[in-house]
Amino acid sequence: MSFSPDHGEARVRPSPNCGPRKLSGRPDILLLHYTGMATGDEAERWLCRPDSEVSCHYIVHEDGRIVQMVPEAMRAWHAGASCWEGEADVNSRSIGIEIVNGGHPANLPPYPDRQIDAVIALAQDIVERHAIKPSRVLGHSDVAPGRKIDPGEHFPWERLAESGIGLYEPEGPRGEILLRSGMRGQPVEAMQALLSLYGYDVANTGEYDDRTRTVVQAFQMHYRKSCIDGEADRATMERLYHLVNKAKSDPA
Repeated sequence: MSFSPDHGEARVRPSPNCGPRKLSGRPDILLLHYTGMATGDEAERWLCRPDSEVSCHYIVHEDGRIVQMVPEAMRAWHAGASCWEGEADVNSRSIGIEIVNGGHPANLPPYPDRQIDAVIALAQDIVERHAIKPSRVLGHSDVAPGRKIDPGEHFPWERLAESGIGLYEPEGPRGEILLRSGMRGQPVEAMQALLSLYGYDVANTGEYDDRTRTVVQAFQMHYRKSCIDGEADRATMERLYHLVNKAKSDPA
């Protein structure tokens, strides 16, 4: 499957909920969401309603159909209050894909293979045309920890990584807890620094506070799906360290 910079093989259903990008340069984040609604048709209607004040560039249905709702050159309204690498206007930096799935209100149904195949084909085209780094293929939960939890712990990030989209490492066994809520000191500050260096919005306070726990959970939801408790066990810390090294050595 191939796509043009505007829509290629995707059907077009324009959403009025968009505007000019407010930052210079081309998009450098690919942001993935689930719709969290009962059906794809319901989600399409909602994303096209002016009063909803939300939209996305593409929506991918469960059967693999792709619909473009906003041209890539425009700023879609999908990220909301969010932040990555210190930039709060994630909408201006990103291309947003909504994936039809009932989400956590529907007990996070599995993502069908045909749907993920379509997401992979679309994402491969986008990251190649815009030279988006693997470390900037993100979930909504990464840029809005605690406020958003999509696309959820069942999303197959590993399949995307196998296709050259995003970063992922094989799951490791649960290790001893190295850092946990309530702890203070330089080790906590070092972990916060690694999370911040990767891109997460967390301050280097040296205190394992509620915000730090929430950000650790967001990291685990994407990169450590078998253990999403907000506590930094050895495997979580090793994965964070390795991913930071990969992200910072990856050419644009």
